[in-house]
Amino acid sequence: MAEAKPVVAVVGRPNVGKSTLVNRFLGRREAVVEDTPGVTRDRIAYDANWAGREFAVVDTGGWIADAQGMAARIAEQAELAVAAADAVVFVVDAVVGATDEDEAVVEVLRRSRKPVVLAANKVDGPAGESDVAALWSLGLGEPRAVSALHGRGSGDLLDAILAALPEAPLESDGSDDGPRRVAIVGKPNVGKSSLLNKLSGQVRSVVDNVAGTTVDPVDELVELGGQTYQFIDTAGIRRRVKEASGHEYYAWLRTQSAIERAEVCVVVLDVSEPVAEQDLRILSTVIEAGRALVVAYNKWDLTDEERRHYLAREVERDLGHVDWAPSVNLSALTGRNVAKLGQAVEQALAGWETRISTGKLNAFLGRVAAAHPHPVRGGKQPRILFASEVQNRPPTFALFTTGELDPTYTRFLRRRLREEFGFAGSPIRVEVKARAKRQRS
Repeated sequence: MAEAKPVVAVVGRPNVGKSTLVNRFLGRREAVVEDTPGVTRDRIAYDANWAGREFAVVDTGGWIADAQGMAARIAEQAELAVAAADAVVFVVDAVVGATDEDEAVVEVLRRSRKPVVLAANKVDGPAGESDVAALWSLGLGEPRAVSALHGRGSGDLLDAILAALPEAPLESDGSDDGPRRVAIVGKPNVGKSSLLNKLSGQVRSVVDNVAGTTVDPVDELVELGGQTYQFIDTAGIRRRVKEASGHEYYAWLRTQSAIERAEVCVVVLDVSEPVAEQDLRILSTVIEAGRALVVAYNKWDLTDEERRHYLAREVERDLGHVDWAPSVNLSALTGRNVAKLGQAVEQALAGWETRISTGKLNAFLGRVAAAHPHPVRGGKQPRILFASEVQNRPPTFALFTTGELDPTYTRFLRRRLREEFGFAGSPIRVEVKARAKRQRS
């Protein structure tokens, strides 16, 4: 078994540059950054490496002493991150200096007995070095001057972090694929974070009735039916990306990235409300990305017999194009049927990875074409000469033909492929490769 990576938690008051510093560690814009305090709300883990050593860096929400409401839950997430970490980076705004809230955070860090590296951020040039000396008063050792925005001093800070960590394993060669990756996606406030919390058995994501509470993707290892999965809670996609702005735009990009790196997506729908255009748009995004699909009908505990009657009609009318996807009627709040999600995910992954032998595929298509030949168009009737499954994940078929096929006939073939071979939970791609017309001499 591979040795677990050491964990570094990045904590501090709101808007001191924690997420910008995390992006500097990673060498890419991964954590959502905006001038508005409170954009980061959950504890978000990323894989990082420095000097050939791997570690996990955990970005946290701004820590506020005596916080109330959502701010208190954000602070709780930061405290949980410290408890799980091997070392802590405490970020302080060197321009503002140590505040009463910084002093309160120091008391929590002392009680944790974890090694702490003090990062004096926003030191953009030599003129700011004098502000750093005052931070010795916090009693956390030498303050490390850094500019998260410009990268100044970030290498020295990373060296200090590695020195504070237990011996880190060497970078892996990527041979271990790890657990299957499952992204939880959907509109804001449909219960995605509540579902992850119920699956993991802990408060892993901040939950609030305010739509848009989750901004960054949140990863968690979850065991379902004896199988371990890496679940990714994502930001709610509330509108077209062209209409999004600020941190909402970057949150959409993170969600898109989470879909791309997932193997299966669980699309969560709120059954207490009618199926919306945005629900359909999210389903299309998953299908276009070629990921396996499970539909979770959440908040089932809020439906009565009348609502279920109308829901059945909505599903038939609006979701008929994804009737091949396994679905689960569940309640993230009460835990009803949440355990059944594992079976649905396994079924979708099996369909996504299905391979059909070339001989079996061509024999099947031969029977279908004989019983239902392509309509004659312009005096010609295109024929399928040969077919092959060129890849799976998702199943993709190349049809070599004597001419272009009508889209309706292609849809007919896709439907028959499902009837014959299943592919439950997976989109199917059919690529028509028409034989080039011969040039007359």
